[in-house]
Amino acid sequence: MKITSRDNPKVKRWAGLVRDAKLRKKEGRLLVEGPHLVEAAMQAGAEVHAVLMSEGYRGKVGGTPVILAERVFASIVDAETPAGIAAEISMPSVQRRGDVVFLEGVQDPGNVGTIMRSAAAFGLACVVLDRGCADAWSPKTLRAGMGAQFALEVKTVVSLENELERFAGRILCAVPKGGVALRGADFARPIGWLFGAEGQGVSAEAARHADLKVTIPMADGSESLNVAAAAAVCFYESAQAR
Repeated sequence: MKITSRDNPKVKRWAGLVRDAKLRKKEGRLLVEGPHLVEAAMQAGAEVHAVLMSEGYRGKVGGTPVILAERVFASIVDAETPAGIAAEISMPSVQRRGDVVFLEGVQDPGNVGTIMRSAAAFGLACVVLDRGCADAWSPKTLRAGMGAQFALEVKTVVSLENELERFAGRILCAVPKGGVALRGADFARPIGWLFGAEGQGVSAEAARHADLKVTIPMADGSESLNVAAAAAVCFYESAQAR
């Protein structure tokens, strides 16, 4: 089967899954692009509904893919230089126990994805995002996460404060200055890391749930780190301390 028209209803729907977060949520489906993400989704046991392949793709594909003309495939995916393969999958829904990272208002999808990638690398279990954060399943966030979303429990919630209130562990809030030096913090499990948007940081409402505020020591003249870099340092330090 080869699809040659961008007006094909299936093509329009796949393009919608890439560009419309509301449609992804409504259907519980998403499109992952590129061989790395497709493989990561499959290895994680994601339910695959269709594998899409451009007619010029030369990589190995399991099953029977749907072949699309090059321009049709390019009209669906988000990447400027399409890799030639994508897959429609069910949105993962898993529950994991362990350390959690809470994100408030982190709007840049690159930062959200990079934080997820670091969280997975250092053994965290769950990422909780408020509605002010970038969509965890958007193409840009997925690319930045490099498949980390499939190794984590991912939750987007209406009330971050309710989640912080219910968390059965110690909440460590990262602040640019005035907190306990990171290396001197108590990293007894379970930990809930709390990070806010760059610029405004964590809100006063969310910060009141923190058991401890921590600061990463930096050279004189440095004001703060990018939130994704700060998260990686915090995750690494707590992993090393243990």
